[in-house]
Amino acid sequence: MGKTSTIRARIAPDLKDKAEQIFQKLGLTTTQAITLFYKQVELKKGLPFDVVIPNEITRKTFDATDSGRDLIICSNTDDMFNKLGI
Repeated sequence: MGKTSTIRARIAPDLKDKAEQIFQKLGLTTTQAITLFYKQVELKKGLPFDVVIPNEITRKTFDATDSGRDLIICSNTDDMFNKLGI
């Protein structure tokens, strides 16, 4: 089937530029990336990723880690497993 439909959307220029840089690193054009997204929507019969609103605990955790609070720093995997009690 030939390509006969056009999609037009307005998007923040900075977001567009950043996304297109990533597409380029992946060897994709913007059209190919959009087609890939649409194919995944078709295959999954919905969005190909979870779209959720974080609950209060998750939001507080994001806020804390983003500001560098309540972090546990591990020097290597053994240290991490030890701190996790595994």
